[in-house]
Amino acid sequence: MKKFLCIFFISSFCFSQTSKEKAQSYIAEKAFLKAQNEMESFLESNANDKEAIEILGDAYGHQKKWDEAIEQYEKLKDKEPNNANYHYKYGGALGMKALNISKFKALGIIGDVKRAFLKAAELDPNHIDTRWALVELYVSLPGIVGGSNSKALKYANELQKLSKVDGYLAKGYVYEYDDEPELAEKYYRLAIKVGGSVTCYDKLTTFYENHGKPEKAIDNLEKAQQKLQRNAMHYQIGKVCADYNLQLDKGEKCLKAYLSNYSTKDGVPKAWAYYRMAQIYKHKKNKKEALKWIDKAIAGLPKIKVFKEEKVTISQL
Repeated sequence: MKKFLCIFFISSFCFSQTSKEKAQSYIAEKAFLKAQNEMESFLESNANDKEAIEILGDAYGHQKKWDEAIEQYEKLKDKEPNNANYHYKYGGALGMKALNISKFKALGIIGDVKRAFLKAAELDPNHIDTRWALVELYVSLPGIVGGSNSKALKYANELQKLSKVDGYLAKGYVYEYDDEPELAEKYYRLAIKVGGSVTCYDKLTTFYENHGKPEKAIDNLEKAQQKLQRNAMHYQIGKVCADYNLQLDKGEKCLKAYLSNYSTKDGVPKAWAYYRMAQIYKHKKNKKEALKWIDKAIAGLPKIKVFKEEKVTISQL
């Protein structure tokens, strides 16, 4: 009997590990429904397994099933009220729900979102993601329902103590929203100096584009390409050149480099590079070349509406 029980528990443990590992593998592969089904089945006989509940919540969240995700994370924070990450995930799912319902209905849950993030921050003074969430929350909310740039900066300062890069990026974000572009640019540049990651360069590039400074955006992208040697930067340079009708020869050269060195890891499909090439030749008034490239774009991704609209524009040259 003792031997049987030993075998039973070992078998149950192995099944448990296999199910949860399988679900996590599904999530890594973006097969979120499979992960959901795996954990729903597992939890039928292991209802109190916190790891499985969290994985199920994550699977729901990846599918934007916010109510279902909220239900799972709420179970976790109730079971373990001193776990900062559970409060963070609960607040995050609530926040995503708020973004996808009417503004009037969202007002009813914003308080719960804020309380969840504040609780997570209180429980874990080193929780970087929670502080980022609070920065974004206080920046995006109108003052009438609790928005506050000073509170956003408070959490940006806390971030800076934990990670200079995150702190600088957060401050750039706050100052950009607060319409203080000089300060925003200062902190985005500091983030590049300290961190120098793709994310740091992307934030500054986007800032320049949002503020009508495409020449600075191109210069920043060129510096990023020289330092990081990422083929994706070639596409980004070509995109800015095509969008703003400037430095067209440079844009053409970069897009050709992107296509020559392309791999799926670069992220942007070739068809979009073809589209940017078509834009560049349109700006150059070379209708024949523009049509050649836009036809390649349409052949690559025939359902993209903007490609077909661009062909109409080129045809009218």
